[in-house]
Amino acid sequence: MRILGVGDNVVDRYLQLGLMFPGGQALNVAVAARRAGAEAAYLGALGTDAAGRHVLAALQAEGVDVERLRIVPGANAYGVVKLDDGDRVFVGSSLGVSRFRLTIEDLAYAATFDIAHSSESSGLELDIPDLAKHVPVSFDFATNREPAYLRELLPHVTVACFSASNLDNEETEAFLRNVVDQGPRVALATRGAADTVLVEGHRVLRQPALPARVVDTLGAGDAFTGRFLVGFINDEDRTATLKQAAKTAAHTCESYGAFGHGCPFARGEASATSATAAS
Repeated sequence: MRILGVGDNVVDRYLQLGLMFPGGQALNVAVAARRAGAEAAYLGALGTDAAGRHVLAALQAEGVDVERLRIVPGANAYGVVKLDDGDRVFVGSSLGVSRFRLTIEDLAYAATFDIAHSSESSGLELDIPDLAKHVPVSFDFATNREPAYLRELLPHVTVACFSASNLDNEETEAFLRNVVDQGPRVALATRGAADTVLVEGHRVLRQPALPARVVDTLGAGDAFTGRFLVGFINDEDRTATLKQAAKTAAHTCESYGAFGHGCPFARGEASATSATAAS
């Protein structure tokens, strides 16, 4: 059971805490899958600054393979986070050196995995069709439900993931049915405190959010996806998989950062972050 995260990474700089935590949708899913027992790897681009070095150290500590990782001269990508009663609010960001394109060697590497997960934050839309020729693709569309965007990508996606807290149950189910009609085997939408909805073929499943001592919601959806993909690859009972994924998401909400590994960021970085947040 091998799962590959392909694409974005950041350090999330928490203004109130003075700490930065490794994150990014593709990276978070790889870590969550590894923690759930999969062999996991991350393919992306890190900077040569302290933030990039910290992300690399966190990946190594989590046992995520970094064979195809790029180290690019320059600053790592970052997001600026403020917490509002435990809910994360992004108030600034920089892509840093995170953008890249997949090579022939990357695609051959991806072909050794059971599934590859990427995201709308990764900037790899042009590469998804080629990636899907080598490995089944899971893709996190976040809140992007633009029909033209979906039409381009959904025929190449096996597992389509969305954030849909602004849709009610009926709207979510109708939307996901339309998604599945365009190609994916599975479509699921996490919805914050509301039920997660999954559509697979003609089957619709709902999983309530589980109780948690919420400190920070950042990364909860990615944790859900990572655990779900482990069950998907193992052909676990879907209801049981959704429950385990919800437990993983709830646990993620009980600590800061997407998966921990917080460390202070330097005073100069704090000044730059404050300027970005204020602009």
